[in-house]
Amino acid sequence: MPINLSKGANISLAKEAPSLTDAVLGLGWGKRKEKAFFGMTTKEVDVDLDASCLLFDDNKKLQDAVWFRQLKSKDGSIRHSGDDLTGGGGDDDPNEEILVQLNAVPDNITTLVFTVNSFLNDSFDGIPSAFCTLKDKKTGKIIAKYDLSVEGGSRTGLVIAKLYRHNNEWKFKALGEWGNGRTFDKLLPIISHLL
Repeated sequence: MPINLSKGANISLAKEAPSLTDAVLGLGWGKRKEKAFFGMTTKEVDVDLDASCLLFDDNKKLQDAVWFRQLKSKDGSIRHSGDDLTGGGGDDDPNEEILVQLNAVPDNITTLVFTVNSFLNDSFDGIPSAFCTLKDKKTGKIIAKYDLSVEGGSRTGLVIAKLYRHNNEWKFKALGEWGNGRTFDKLLPIISHLL
């Protein structure tokens, strides 16, 4: 059974998933419901959220980014599944996934930060079933799940979580820091305080 994370929760992957080599961060969300025909009916509206993974070195400098415009890190250790422009996935069925081959991440990269942005600048208010999962690619087992639908409000960006090295092991921390911006670069001032 996956660990349900809340903001600030921290888990040791060596403890919770000792054989993990290929970690997948999945981002899922539903379609927004809007009123139609003078408010008498509702319709589903596409939602374009974008997951990103930012690679930082031990000096807290951004070295690379994996996102919809660059689907693979320069070293090849991290890959994005591709841009979902509509939403509408189900529970535990992510719309976008980012695969991290932990053993292939270069030694100088100490922190991977995951973000989500609303490309059309729609706020998170009213986006149903938004979540992120961390799973083992080899077994398909979900290690942790983080519900993102609870506090988004009028914000358009979120620093979801980070995977980081500590005493030669990987740890995962739910960050849950809200911000604004259509792309990850607008969240960098927030991220700088979380590294």
